[in-house]
Amino acid sequence: MNKVNLYDAKTNLSNLVDRAAAGEEVVIAKNGVPLARLGPLPKQKQSRHPAKALGISYIAEDFDAVDDQTVELFSGGNA
Repeated sequence: MNKVNLYDAKTNLSNLVDRAAAGEEVVIAKNGVPLARLGPLPKQKQSRHPAKALGISYIAEDFDAVDDQTVELFSGGNA
């Protein structure tokens, strides 16, 4: 576990994140006093899949088609 001064951590954040992602833990200190620890996150076991929270299983082919009545409403009746 390496100790890095806060100024150096701000200057080299991208590098520190890469090191943490590779498994290294880095302690960030201010005036020699440890304040935070940067480390790797656990690997996800499987990729995420949509939860289908809305229960939608079908989308009509004309779902995003322009509706003349809606256009008329937005254009103030001058369509």
